Amino acid sequence: MRDPGVVRVREAVADDWPAIWKFLRHIVSAGETFCWPRDIAEPAARASWMRQSPGRTLVAVDERGSVLGTAEMHPNHAGPGAHVANAGFMVDPDHSGKGVGRVLGEHVLEQARSDGYRAMQFNAVVETNTGAVELWLSLGFEILTTVPEAFEHPEKGLVGLHIMHRRL
Repeated sequence: MRDPGVVRVREAVADDWPAIWKFLRHIVSAGETFCWPRDIAEPAARASWMRQSPGRTLVAVDERGSVLGTAEMHPNHAGPGAHVANAGFMVDPDHSGKGVGRVLGEHVLEQARSDGYRAMQFNAVVETNTGAVELWLSLGFEILTTVPEAFEHPEKGLVGLHIMHRRL
């Protein structure tokens, strides 16, 4: 892992969207890691990613303020299931492998605790996304189950989706 330098995580603001969209659209269109339509339009992507309360959207920025990655967090379910958080993460491919995802993951876990969540659950971690799976395992998540052939990978065909969980 290369040193990402000074990485700060902060709440995203509307002006961060163009930098987020720049890499989010490429990640989603690749169709390898997210269960989103590969041709999602910008307004729909923005509405899905830029969360309103009780959710939140965060960005990881370098010392110059450039967006290196982003995360969104929200209740996994409403009502009696709202004490379990869910989150999504994207790191600009130009900054992958530098520890940005780990910084975001650690921050989101602490933020979820601070916000009063009791656990975090990921509903769809693509099993072939080994970097993400290894990161979440190293941060204390466990794979509860794998839904077989639940994700259509553009190169590997039908692969499983992990459901991952961690108590806070």
